[in-house]
Amino acid sequence: MNVRADQHNKTLLPRSPLSSLVVKRLSLYLRYFEELDEKGVKTSSSHQLAEALGLSAAQVRKDLGYLGQFGRPGVGYYVPDMVNRLRKVFGTDKVWDLAVVGVGSLGRALLRYKGFLKRGFRPVAAFDIAKSKIGKRFGGITVQPMSQLESTIRDKRIKLAILSVPASVAREVAERLLNAGIKGILNFAPVNLNLSERTAVVPVDLAVQLEQISYMVNASCESYSGTVNQRRQDRMESRSKKRR
Repeated sequence: MNVRADQHNKTLLPRSPLSSLVVKRLSLYLRYFEELDEKGVKTSSSHQLAEALGLSAAQVRKDLGYLGQFGRPGVGYYVPDMVNRLRKVFGTDKVWDLAVVGVGSLGRALLRYKGFLKRGFRPVAAFDIAKSKIGKRFGGITVQPMSQLESTIRDKRIKLAILSVPASVAREVAERLLNAGIKGILNFAPVNLNLSERTAVVPVDLAVQLEQISYMVNASCESYSGTVNQRRQDRMESRSKKRR
């Protein structure tokens, strides 16, 4: 039986929205399959995928099962089909135009990032309030004044935006983006936007993520310290018993 044709006939869109944790894992699966595809690898098993990503094979099969029946016993997943299927799920089988609002150090770095297009995203507009930045080009994009935000987004039919402005103005700017027709915002401002359900918002708070890392490192150190102290105490008690 032709694995590729069989899998193609069984591809289905998820019937209901997936949880954020499942979506994150699906993103990891896509990266894994894309790497294999670039190497010319045609198939991969759930066990290989699980081992590469530090998951269980059962979890991999459950996650991919939300999208339909793909894997075949003894064969695994057909890599090119999985790349295409996952890209369709994420909508990255087409190119999404992006607007970057806030052209500080982070905004400029994002505009210059070369990896967006490969993943299906293309910055096409940038906005800032600072006169010193307006008219300058970063990553091939000319910075426009905030007064042109709504008209540009509507004219170019932009649906996604990256928000990298100060927290004090983030909500106001986000509301303008929403009213201009933006459907999804990647928010780098350290503030909860609480926008309408019509707009998807993904927060990226670097300080919070660093706190999570520092917690794990600190907890690991504390655990190690506790283990060392316990062993030291055990040795002391053992010596004390021998002297008796």
